[in-house]
Amino acid sequence: MTTPTPTSTGALAGIRVIDASRILGGPYCGQILGDHGAEVLKVEPPQGDDTRAWGPPFRAGVASYYMGLNRNKTGTRLDLASEAGRDALLALLEGADVLVENFKTGTMEKWGLGYEQLSQRFPRLIHCRVSGFGADGPLGGLAGYDAAVQAMTGIMSVNGEAGGNPLRVGLPVVDLVTGLNAALGVLLALQERARSGRGQFVEASLYDCGLSLLHPHAANWFMDGREAQLTGNAHPNIYPYDAFPTGTEPIFLAVGNDRQFALLCRHLGAPDVAEHPDYASAGARSVHRAELREWLIECLAVLDGAQLAQDLMDLGVPCAPVLSVSAALQHPHTAHREMVVKIGDGYEGVASPIKLSRTPATYRLAPPTD
Repeated sequence: MTTPTPTSTGALAGIRVIDASRILGGPYCGQILGDHGAEVLKVEPPQGDDTRAWGPPFRAGVASYYMGLNRNKTGTRLDLASEAGRDALLALLEGADVLVENFKTGTMEKWGLGYEQLSQRFPRLIHCRVSGFGADGPLGGLAGYDAAVQAMTGIMSVNGEAGGNPLRVGLPVVDLVTGLNAALGVLLALQERARSGRGQFVEASLYDCGLSLLHPHAANWFMDGREAQLTGNAHPNIYPYDAFPTGTEPIFLAVGNDRQFALLCRHLGAPDVAEHPDYASAGARSVHRAELREWLIECLAVLDGAQLAQDLMDLGVPCAPVLSVSAALQHPHTAHREMVVKIGDGYEGVASPIKLSRTPATYRLAPPTD
């Protein structure tokens, strides 16, 4: 478990960020920058970020959803629809390197705070906008919501059991990857600014980021026009890459090559199966997956899932027990990797997965709750 660090020693120490975004993608971007040393000020509307109310659970009246996205930030509230609020934001931007916002298209411009307007006054400012669909085009300016974008970008069409209905991925995966790409864009712009001395506009839209997640389904379609199908837990290209029941608990096998498949068969006491022409190559196994699945289910039905997963991993065959969220967070390797962080008595969260040897992430501030 990681512990709080009172001062920033991170890679972005000295960078000042004004995070005027709300909900998920923008705040997640700000949290990433804050974890790695940036000084982040969260600017909320007078009523606060909507996610403060997205519970239960709540602690001291603030929802866990908000708490998971806003550490390593200080906070203030401004009514940017008022002249006084806009003047206060401009004063904050005088010493800032980055502005992150996700207001509806045209709103910042209406307030005199659009990129073209701000860049005249703050030529070194990096202005990062998170949006649903971008500013123009057939869907330009529309509000973006994770589930709706999962539906529109094809993600739901590949998630679900064969013969069933398309399903939303059980995480706000589009929002999260948009926050990651926004943070990456800010870092790229900071690097370029070090050469040119000039800021620039960084845009990350949920729609673009949703499309970027479609591998290998997009690659399959581009190559031969293959329409993706619902395959449950199974991989569309390789097999066995699927969840299987065992005598105790479900496991996930992720066999990616012939060597791994041979090791699996040997461990199951049937080395000859790996030499059968229907299963000897990745392509053959993918074509004959139904028969292969039946054989594996029969073999695994009498085995202990946790022990089997450990044995196979020791052999170099990717395999894992299917854990609950609580089990994953309490796993000994989670503790070893210092992936749970506590700050004070009221905050606990998942630590940054980005590991830097000299300038690691630091955890200085619990989310602002006032």
